[in-house]
Amino acid sequence: MSYNKQKKLAAKILKCGETRIWIDPRSEKVKQAITRRDIRGFVSEGIIKKLPAKKNNSTAKTRQQKKGSKKGRFAARDGKKSTWLRAVRPQRRLLKEMREKSELIEGAYRKVYRRVKGGAFRSKAHLTLYLKNKGLFKEAK
Repeated sequence: MSYNKQKKLAAKILKCGETRIWIDPRSEKVKQAITRRDIRGFVSEGIIKKLPAKKNNSTAKTRQQKKGSKKGRFAARDGKKSTWLRAVRPQRRLLKEMREKSELIEGAYRKVYRRVKGGAFRSKAHLTLYLKNKGLFKEAK
């Protein structure tokens, strides 16, 4: 017993998907339905109905994933590029601020910028430590 054509027509009339259409399995008259008018008649008789929409399970969305259920390393889950960007952007901002305040010695900015791009520093703190050790800060007068 296939009601494919009738379901498609009913879905268009009732403005929903075919999965939400219910056709009374006891009714044999529905098989002869060809037109939209026939379908509308069956809807008014209650032979064809529109089922309520299914609710999404909200608890599945809010459930927190604990350490034990995580699979793969942090980098594997997050991606190398995004972790690199999270480290590099603040370092570049710091370098830019230092250049604008003219805290770096002449010619140091470009060299250090390249090192930042290459991933030489883990964090802003690591970058400032390097700058202090190499003496790339201008001496305060």
